Formats: sequence, structure tokens, C-alpha cells
Amino acid sequence: MITLTEGSKAPAFNGKDQDGNKISLSDFKGKKVVLYFYPEDDTPTCTVQACNLRDNFGLLKKEGFIVLGVSPDDEAKHKKFETKFGLPFPLIADTKHTIIDKYGVWGEKQLYGRKYMGLHRTTFLIDEKGIIKKIFLRPKSKQHAEEIIAAWNK
Repeated sequence: MITLTEGSKAPAFNGKDQDGNKISLSDFKGKKVVLYFYPEDDTPTCTVQACNLRDNFGLLKKEGFIVLGVSPDDEAKHKKFETKFGLPFPLIADTKHTIIDKYGVWGEKQLYGRKYMGLHRTTFLIDEKGIIKKIFLRPKSKQHAEEIIAAWNK
């Protein structure tokens, strides 16, 4: 589970997005990063969240944010998700849970009384110096962009 706290340094990471581009946190030094972890491409809540970020991407960009999505899905599944919904930001494939484990977002979940291991939907706001400014443990998928901007401006 999540052991990171607001005010701590964001763990460095490397990965590949839906187009095979290499991405690392250090690529965005000096920028505000929205690093959002979601369980699976093209599922109802994950789609609502991604589309909210898409629909408000211009506003997030104007506020200086870089948006990066991470899930355990592979590059091909991410590409299909990006294309289907016109997502304008990178989706990092983390099939080996390297980034997911660094950020502590994998753990026990429960659905209809059944326990299983899975990714906990979590968003980290990382400031220009690589420090975690805000952690959303339960992001509001339908209003996620709005809550990101409100939290940053507090």
C-alpha cells in the first residue's frame, strides 16, 4: 500500500507509452505533473476519469500541468484506449508493476465481498522540484481535473 506522503520526493521512474516512447519522471523536471494510476483501459470508471482529463486537457495544460496515466495494461491496449477516446496524453504501460510498486498503489481490494489484488485508483500531483504536493486516494473520476486544479491552487 501507499507509503509515500505529501511533501516527500516522488520516486523516479522509466517506462514506455502507448506509442513506444520512453518516458521518465526526469523528463518533466521543472513542470507540474499529474501522475494518475488507474486499474484498466476501457472499463467504465477508468474511461470516465480519462475522458474528464481529456475534456479538460486544455485547461490543465494552460495551468501548466503534464498529464501521465499509468496502468498495468500493455502498450497495444493503451494505444487502442487512446485511439477510441482521443486521449491527448501519454499512457504508460507498467505490465511488470515497476512504477506501480514504487508508488505503492497495488494491494488488496474488495468487490461484492470478494477479495483480490489490484491497482488502487490514485493520483499524485508532483511539483516542479519533484516533490509530491497532493495525493488523491479516491479521485472523483467525473470531476478529476477540477479537483486537481483546486488542490494545486490551495
